[in-house]
Amino acid sequence: MSPATASVTPSRRPRAEPSLTEMSAAGLRAFFNIARDWDLSAEEQIILLGSPGRSTFFKWKQSPQTARLGRDTLERLSLLLGIYKALQILLPQPTSADTWIKRPNSAPPFGGRRALDRMLAGNVSDLVAVRQYLDAMRGGWA
Repeated sequence: MSPATASVTPSRRPRAEPSLTEMSAAGLRAFFNIARDWDLSAEEQIILLGSPGRSTFFKWKQSPQTARLGRDTLERLSLLLGIYKALQILLPQPTSADTWIKRPNSAPPFGGRRALDRMLAGNVSDLVAVRQYLDAMRGGWA
């Protein structure tokens, strides 16, 4: 078969990876919606985002589409979105899901404190601990 008569399959271009700016903007938009649902103060939001400067935080809030977040902040956003999603699955009533982080919790990762207190300790590992706890609850491993 000559190259001229070979069947030609349309080439599919792989879908381009989202740019850092696109990922940053989407993550921040989602985060600010979650912060609204969880009724978080600006100070709490700043800590959850890894303590950017106040002017940076308010710039992100006003124009998320122009942000270019670092790896740490993107990781924090991913964990927070996972926590939010897990709560929506575990507690289908929005009010219950949205207030869970502010209720005292006797489970081992929290020791009678609120999940939000653990999350506000400022370390990525604290967000990981809350996410892992919720994932275990979803999977029945806790």
